[in-house]
Amino acid sequence: MTGYAAASADSPRGRLTLELRSVNARFLDVQFRIGEELRAHEPALRELIGARVSRGKVDCRFFLGESGITEKPQRLNPEALQRLNELSQQVRKAFPEAGALRIADVLRWPGVIAEQPADEDTLRQITSELCRRALDDLVATRAREGAKLAASIRERVSAMRARVDEVAPLVPQSIAAYQTKIADRLKEALGSADDDRVRAELALFSAKVDVDEELDRLRAHLGEVKRSLQKGGPAGKRLDFLAQELNREANTLASKSASQQLSDCALDLKLLVEQIREQVQNIE
Repeated sequence: MTGYAAASADSPRGRLTLELRSVNARFLDVQFRIGEELRAHEPALRELIGARVSRGKVDCRFFLGESGITEKPQRLNPEALQRLNELSQQVRKAFPEAGALRIADVLRWPGVIAEQPADEDTLRQITSELCRRALDDLVATRAREGAKLAASIRERVSAMRARVDEVAPLVPQSIAAYQTKIADRLKEALGSADDDRVRAELALFSAKVDVDEELDRLRAHLGEVKRSLQKGGPAGKRLDFLAQELNREANTLASKSASQQLSDCALDLKLLVEQIREQVQNIE
């Protein structure tokens, strides 16, 4: 299922922003785009996402921007200043004509301004909270889409069940008409009315065109689809399997149909199953 969510928060290092995008996929595939300064948080993010999302391609973008909070007062590093002063004196001895260091040059020297140590525990807590907030929004978006897809699947399940119930009473009539047709052809081919031979052949052909079992299995699979939707939670993979089974039974019904009504029913069922299969690919 598709979805998008984002969350931001200030941290000791600056403004943290986490974005999640998901698209349809048969299995879970999580991709990250994270700056090197935040790369250590990838395993924790992957674990949090995997605990909430079980299907789909998820892109996670996690980056650091300018902070919106008040900057902490900066201070000079006495050790770095002392070292810089010593180096400056050595340079002036070697090059008496060299000019003195300007204040701006001193402040730009690496290590002169003492960096505030980052609180890694605080950063991890903020990162986890950001991911949970974004996941809440993403899961809610996917749930709303899933509810619409489930309603669409229920409509097709109801249409399939109605079609099966419509043709089920026609099966005995279709078999009887088929038996009469085969009996006439057998008698014509045999050139005699060998009743025992005809009855044996009719029994064999009747077994081949009896679709009661296929109709019963179709009803059972349709009931299982309905129960899976009512149960809630991740159901995409199970629904995908049930759609394959429904398609198998519809194909068998088409190959064994002994009347035009059963053939038309099988074609209608195959069309509805294909529509269901397209929908369940998008359900977690």
